[in-house]
Amino acid sequence: MHVDLIGIGALVLIAGLLARAGRRFGMPTVPFYMLAGILLGPATPGPVLVEHPEDLALLAALGLVLLLFHLGVEFPVEQVLGSGRRLLIAAGSYIVINVSTGFGIGAILGWGLRESLVIAGALGISSSAIVTKLLIELRRLTNAETPAILGIIVIEDLFLALYLALLTPVLSGGSGGDLAFDMATSFGFLVLLFLFARFGARALGGLIGSNEDELLAVLVVGVVLLVAGTSAEVGVSDAIGALLIGLVVSRTKLKARVEKLVLPLRDVFAAVFFVAFGLSIDVGALASVAPAVALAVVATVAANLAAGLVTARLFGFNQRAAANIGLTVLGRGEFSLILATLALAAGLDERIGPFIALYVLVLAIVSPVLAARSRPLARVIPDRLFRSNWTYVREQTMSTACTHLDRVQVTETDADECPRCVENGDEWVHLRMCLTCGAVACCDDSVNKHATAHYEQFGHPLIRTIEPGEDWRYCYIDGALVQAPIGASR
Repeated sequence: MHVDLIGIGALVLIAGLLARAGRRFGMPTVPFYMLAGILLGPATPGPVLVEHPEDLALLAALGLVLLLFHLGVEFPVEQVLGSGRRLLIAAGSYIVINVSTGFGIGAILGWGLRESLVIAGALGISSSAIVTKLLIELRRLTNAETPAILGIIVIEDLFLALYLALLTPVLSGGSGGDLAFDMATSFGFLVLLFLFARFGARALGGLIGSNEDELLAVLVVGVVLLVAGTSAEVGVSDAIGALLIGLVVSRTKLKARVEKLVLPLRDVFAAVFFVAFGLSIDVGALASVAPAVALAVVATVAANLAAGLVTARLFGFNQRAAANIGLTVLGRGEFSLILATLALAAGLDERIGPFIALYVLVLAIVSPVLAARSRPLARVIPDRLFRSNWTYVREQTMSTACTHLDRVQVTETDADECPRCVENGDEWVHLRMCLTCGAVACCDDSVNKHATAHYEQFGHPLIRTIEPGEDWRYCYIDGALVQAPIGASR
């Protein structure tokens, strides 16, 4: 027993040290936890710290359950319900494009239906943790496209719950009648949990409520494990049971305290889950799936960019915002590994494990690099893909954080020409209005660039377009667009 503890302790310590080193370069932690398991597991040549990965099975299951439970507790139900039609369409388009691409990749690779369904989910669902960390590290929390990105990953999480619930019976591989019964049972259990989330929050709060943090933590973990285990018994993934009981807790007065208490447990045991997944991967098998992974990565990048363009068009964003959306939601992580774990447990094609492991590792490196370098992509996205002419500001990221709004004194004008161009007998392309003095001048696509010249002469920072169908403002000092947040009237 003591030998096992030494090996597990050393493995988790090394995983933490690798993750800490990776964080210094802005990398997410998940790939480094996996890497520690891959390099120090029994399926890889070299030192082995844990001879029997199944020894970590219970701890890994606890990590998976707590990971999904905490997600349920944090899930902003009101934000999704009040997000509006445009965000729902954007998120739906993202899911359809990416999941369909994943399913197509599975079919191209010649895998069966069940394997293709797993690949569809693994390639189609972003990592909430990686996306959120990218937004923070790239200082884009105030960008106008950021609420759309967060809305997409939130709705993705909800889709994941439904997808896992329907996929679990399919992975069991029963006959048509058995499959229909299992899916009906899973759906019925989901409905029961949703109803409990809607009407049973007060009762659950009374059951687990305690003024002492120690007792609250014990009671919460007990309830989570009980519901997760019951979910697994009735044919629904234990992860889904944990997610939905998290939704119930999120509707109680205990939400904030539970989030704080469970977070350290989630992080520790989730790390064990990722390490345990790495232990099951044979590094020798990675080479055989490398071409398939390369195809999947290229397809994922293309699908994400297409979804970014759709979202940008829906919200009237420009090229830079479209590139930001597509490349920020590129990261894959915990959810892909959950699906891989389910597939391996169901006895599906053993190549799925190495395929998804390498896929997640590659995207964990590619996603931050591409997201930080979205400007070159914005330069080549053609204007015809957008409803409005954004050429003037196509390379700027939109922001609501302008600090010069106190300089706004004039917002309307009846002018329909550039006076200086008329005086010189020249033509202009588009018109802009100074929001400080009301002067109207031509844009930077015009020969004379009188709007910029006005700023350089008088220092008035803000202009707005007066072109029909356009509603953006631009700050010369901040070098960014200034637009009302999502959901504001337009």
